[in-house]
Order: sequence, then structure tokens, then C-alpha cells
Amino acid sequence: MEDSQIINLYYSRNEQAITESDRKYGPLCRRISFNILSVKEDAEECVNDTWFAAWKRMPPDRPRALGAFLGRITRNLSISRWRACHAKKRYRGMEVLLSELDECVPVSDNVQQEIDRKELAGLLDVWLDSLKQDDRALFVRRYWYGDAVNALAAEYGSSPNQISQRLFRLRKKLKLYLEKEGVCL
Repeated sequence: MEDSQIINLYYSRNEQAITESDRKYGPLCRRISFNILSVKEDAEECVNDTWFAAWKRMPPDRPRALGAFLGRITRNLSISRWRACHAKKRYRGMEVLLSELDECVPVSDNVQQEIDRKELAGLLDVWLDSLKQDDRALFVRRYWYGDAVNALAAEYGSSPNQISQRLFRLRKKLKLYLEKEGVCL
């Protein structure tokens, strides 16, 4: 089923919208959530919460890219769950991803930093656009979708060490780019 048809189902409050969303985007959303949480049951719960959140947001929202819309909801819900349970030391997935980006991306705690965060997001978009397609895909797969280095290595036909080195070089390039743009790290 086409995305526009699924969105129309949400707008007409037809419960088939959830079934079609799960059929088309369930695997993607489960992967995103599991890569962050590392616990299958919690990931599944976040995906179910995604369908509920989409139901509440459409209407009035009419996403241009339904997969990205649902993926973002899933990611945000998973990160919220990770933060809530982090004090219990239950999850390692997100902790590893965040520690890899620590040197490159500053953390925001107040209004000025929130403004800086939006500027940083724009700089990241420009930087990602400057990368070769393979490097951009690798970076996004690792740091947005949270894919494991071993899985990326298998998919790219490389060793995990080669992928780790490539990611290290990309993070180093990002850090140099942000410093050049005047971002205080």
C-alpha cells in the first residue's frame, strides 16, 4: 500500500492504518528501537507506542515521508525509554553510540544551548551532504539507526575493524569541520 493511502486511513480513523503501517514499516521501526534499547520486548513496546502516537498525530500532521515520520517517533520513544531506564543500567546500545560521538557533538542544557543545537543540526546537514554517499550512509546507519559495527561490516563486505576505522575517520572529519565552523566542543 502506498504511503498516501496509509495516511488517508489515519485521517479517516480507519484502524487498518495501524496494520498497514506495521506491515510496511514495522521491521524498520523494530530495528531502530532494538538498536537503541537492546531488549526485544522493550523495543516491541516502543514500536506499539509508535502506532499509537501516529494515530494521535494524524490528523493534524500529514507527513511527506511516512517511513521517516514513523522512524523518528520510534527513535524518540526509544531514547526516552532508554533515558528512563538508564539509571537502572539496563541498556548498553545507546550508551555506546553516545560515547562515540562525545568528542564531536556538544550536549545542551539551557535555552541558548538549544538554539546552538538547532544551528548544529544545520551544520550536520551540510557536513553530511558533503560526504560521499557510502560514507553518509555508513554514518547515518551507525549514529541514527544505531546499527552494530559487525552488521555494517557484513553488509559492506569489510571487517569490523575496517568499519570502526572508517567511522573513526568520519568522526574526526566531523570534529574538524565543526571546529572550523566555530562550534565549541
